[in-house]
Amino acid sequence: MTLQLSERVRALGAQAERGLTEQFSRIDAIAAENTERVLAAFQKHRVAESYFAGTTGYGYDDMGRDQLDAIYADLFGTEDALVRIGFVNGTHAISCALFGALKPGDTLVSAVGAPYDTLLGVIGVSDKGPGSLREYGIGYRQVDVTADGQPDVEGIRAAVAEPGVKAVLIQRSRGYATRASLSVEEIKALCTAVRQVRPEVHILVDNCYGEFVETREPTHVGADLVVGSLIKNPGGGLAPTGGYIAGRRDLVEAAAMRLTTPGIGRECGSTLGNNRLLYQGLFLAPHTVAQAVKTAVFGAKLMELLGYRADPASDAVRHDIIQMIHFGKPEKVKRFCRGIQKGAPVDSYVTPEPWDMPGYDCQVIMAAGAFIQGASIELSADAPMREPYTVYLQGGLTYESGKAGVLLAVEELLKGE
Repeated sequence: MTLQLSERVRALGAQAERGLTEQFSRIDAIAAENTERVLAAFQKHRVAESYFAGTTGYGYDDMGRDQLDAIYADLFGTEDALVRIGFVNGTHAISCALFGALKPGDTLVSAVGAPYDTLLGVIGVSDKGPGSLREYGIGYRQVDVTADGQPDVEGIRAAVAEPGVKAVLIQRSRGYATRASLSVEEIKALCTAVRQVRPEVHILVDNCYGEFVETREPTHVGADLVVGSLIKNPGGGLAPTGGYIAGRRDLVEAAAMRLTTPGIGRECGSTLGNNRLLYQGLFLAPHTVAQAVKTAVFGAKLMELLGYRADPASDAVRHDIIQMIHFGKPEKVKRFCRGIQKGAPVDSYVTPEPWDMPGYDCQVIMAAGAFIQGASIELSADAPMREPYTVYLQGGLTYESGKAGVLLAVEELLKGE
């Protein structure tokens, strides 16, 4: 029994794959180095079977939970870390980090344009309900990228110099913007620019989709905090939920007080038997991320062969797992996403349709048949239904399954021609 793929699509896939040897070799080398780093951290902290036992109730004295914090801190080169299944998503973790780092009267600067759509309600740019930073008297400014999509370094310097600025938010991935994702080296340059103007300003990086794509993380090059979701890269496809914050001890502690409550912070939070999945997912993460990056590269190459613009290009060095494909027409977006859904191991029979998804300002179509609901490290494709009608492809637990999903998407796309 095999997938229903035409000979034309299989031939296109084989043609695409032949030109990717150098890219795949580079991706494998990064995965090998990151795997060694993770293994060394596990050995340093003497990971044992006893760490996998879960706690209930308050979650006091959860050795596995606390040691996982220490492992994340080592991997991200930081003083401290907070890894919790109590974070419902990446936006929740970033929100806790922002509320911990800012007080009434402070101002937050977003360094590379508007942040991801779901953060706009957190900040108060759009009204998504009570409790935003703006309602607590925290100001907001953003520095848009330049006309060619690059960070406006001089604009960032000027914004940070303004009185009251206490924190800078850098979003590593592109989100639903069309700018390029940021490399760790580019984030280093932004951190340096901020420090030259205001050394005391807190630098927070939304690290979603970027973990383990390179051999360094933003906290290795000057960021005070990195924040992300466990159902993306660092969960390795096994973490059932959760998020992490890693960085300066005082900022991690402040975020913990927002996750729970002042006076309790990180001391409470039962793990309910999930420690094993969090450890095993982290151990697999460098390899799993490499599979997702290979899937993105393959998808880019295949779409280039069909005449579509892929960003990043198939031969580009990657800084996150996201692949943009520009279709220009809503119907092509729908067909591609329906094909990705057909390539899913779960809910492959479902037909995705655009809908009013909470936290977004337009309808969004999402194709994702995942073992973990919403897990972006598993193969998925989504798009805001607005111009320029660009699909954001990401994930792939294995390259083989990711490749098959992309081929099915192309098969569906070609049916409309």
